[in-house]
Amino acid sequence: MAECRKLGGCETGDAKITKGYLLPARHVIHAVGPIWYGGNRGEDEQLASCYRRAIELCRDNNLKSVAFPAISTGVFRFPAERAAKIAVTTTAKALPSAPLLTRVIFCCFSRGSGVLHEEALEAFGGPCAD
Repeated sequence: MAECRKLGGCETGDAKITKGYLLPARHVIHAVGPIWYGGNRGEDEQLASCYRRAIELCRDNNLKSVAFPAISTGVFRFPAERAAKIAVTTTAKALPSAPLLTRVIFCCFSRGSGVLHEEALEAFGGPCAD
């Protein structure tokens, strides 16, 4: 919390990184996803920007793996199917900019969200593992 306070906030669509401290991860990337207002306020681009910025932080910090939740699909009400497509497509397109990043996990907290991400991965033509 103390390190987060030193970051000076974070705008919607942006991401910042802190140490992982007592977590099993060495770092935590804090991404601020958009609240869903019906899709007419740039929500798609803001969500895509979260994933791009996180990949940039992975590159800048020489990270080899990252795990993403389904950003904005909870209390921010972003439609889950739409969010899964944006997450997969944006991440796949950004990966070449982070050559050390060799493992991406979409960590879904419901079976339904997992299925949507699997379908988005298959539609994109990428590998899908449980």
